[in-house]
Amino acid sequence: MSPSARKFAISLVLFLLAGAALGWFYERPLVGLLLAALLCLAWQTRQLLQFERALRTNNFDKFRLGEGIWEQLLARIRFDRERGKRRKVAYRNLLREVRKSTDAMPDGAVILDTRNEILSCNRAASELAGLKRKKDRGQRIDNILRDQKLSSLVNDDDFEQSVEIASPLRDGEWLNCRVVPYGADQKLLLIRDVTERMRLTRMRRDFVANASHELRSPLTVISGYLDALAEDDDLPDQWHRPVEQMQSQSRRMNRILSELMELSRLESSGSASQDEVIDVDALIRKVVASFPQQADKATISIANASRVRLLGREAEIESVLVNLLTNALRHTPSGGNITVSWERAINGASLSVEDTGIGIEAAHLHRLTERFFRVDRGRSRDDGGVGLGLAIVKHVLARHQAELDIVSEPGKGSRFSCHFPADRLSLPVS
Repeated sequence: MSPSARKFAISLVLFLLAGAALGWFYERPLVGLLLAALLCLAWQTRQLLQFERALRTNNFDKFRLGEGIWEQLLARIRFDRERGKRRKVAYRNLLREVRKSTDAMPDGAVILDTRNEILSCNRAASELAGLKRKKDRGQRIDNILRDQKLSSLVNDDDFEQSVEIASPLRDGEWLNCRVVPYGADQKLLLIRDVTERMRLTRMRRDFVANASHELRSPLTVISGYLDALAEDDDLPDQWHRPVEQMQSQSRRMNRILSELMELSRLESSGSASQDEVIDVDALIRKVVASFPQQADKATISIANASRVRLLGREAEIESVLVNLLTNALRHTPSGGNITVSWERAINGASLSVEDTGIGIEAAHLHRLTERFFRVDRGRSRDDGGVGLGLAIVKHVLARHQAELDIVSEPGKGSRFSCHFPADRLSLPVS
């Protein structure tokens, strides 16, 4: 019990005893005790009503209680009020500093709640996406920025991926959007202007496509003359070897140009149509048959060939298979095994190529789909690889809303799995 409460209890008991003593003086001790109790009750009730009115009106200036427990309550409330005021001022200053900091950021920042409603945004978000800090508060972000990719990003709480959307304010400009966790039951949408990066990417893609087209014609002429030289019976013996080497390099250059042109086409294309129904089982058998079994090569086998069909471009899916098998053959020694499978899953289907080759270090896995990237540059060059096959696979899968998953362990082999969503599948007609 606190000192003030103890003092209040002692005072109450003494007052009641005084009332009883006064009643005893008049030979009515119980009456005196009852009158004293009623007086205490009336006084404390009056004090309680005044205290309630002071709390309700937030005005304690007219609340004069003298000493006792009520004074302690009043002092405690005044202390809490002053502390609350100081904290409110501190919070306002902190909020003002946070807003100044976020307004100084070049990237847009939008705080969202669990229902994707806007709680706050900085100045950059207003300049980049047209958001209004006060007007749009409480509005769903996907109702203001209407883009299917952004809507999926915020609704799925995907904190790993980012999407590019067209600017809602200016034509020809692009924004990169990413969601990160922020506070309790909140998330932060970061918006960045990537117009320059998209412009450079487009320039690079156009340059590669145009250069490939321009190089194709002179290379064709050179290849023609080399073929004529190789078939010339009067060609000196010392020229046969150089001509064969030039023919080999010419064919390799043609292959590089073809892959670059295909990659440029895929990068500039949208989603593949779903008009064509692909019999993946038959396609696998056709592609595997095009790779003749050789004694110095690994053995290719087919396993788990599902009858489910795929909706997309058959020529592009065939290029995926060819590139994955070529890659597996290049890195699997003779006596090894390569297995191709097409399996139905709960959320889609997977096309996989698994080998028992040399495997890949974990540090290189995230870079395998980069153009011209090769783990062993000397070996790939000798085998004719240029590092474009998996880049083509990645873009073909992106056109089919599929993903490439790579699992590998050095010395034990690799597994390349292409996961297709359920809406890209079609059951065969009975």
